[in-house]
Amino acid sequence: MSIPQPADHEYILNKMRVFCNYQERCIQDVQRKLQSWNVTEKVSGEIILALEKEGLVDEERFARVYAGSKFRLNKWGRNRIAYELRKKNIPGLYIQIGLREIDDEEYIEALKQIISRKSFSLKEDNATRMKNKLAAYAVSRGYETSLVLDVLNE
Repeated sequence: MSIPQPADHEYILNKMRVFCNYQERCIQDVQRKLQSWNVTEKVSGEIILALEKEGLVDEERFARVYAGSKFRLNKWGRNRIAYELRKKNIPGLYIQIGLREIDDEEYIEALKQIISRKSFSLKEDNATRMKNKLAAYAVSRGYETSLVLDVLNE
């Protein structure tokens, strides 16, 4: 694919509309794509503003969709999801709104499933070491330490 020229503003805007319609995008995703096409910052800002006005880019909506899908599909914990959203420069308020999309009962059930599956693959005779390994694994997936310990102690 040839790189569009910055002068062709409407062409770039149309390509970005397609890019944003394909899946939910945040502003950083759009900026990176425009940078890969060597679009100037001025034109990039205008395009992002136009996409926001058209409702194709919405940081709050992105945070909600991202949090919900990463939890349901990847079984990530809230800490991991929040971390990844911060890396995408999503404002803290939107991160909190996104994390509220995760149902508490579903969340605990997913944590139990992760721990259960991992326990079958671990070969450990010592119960304490097994518990520590399971806790470390769940925490590495982004689950809160206190919640992990509560589930393991059940």
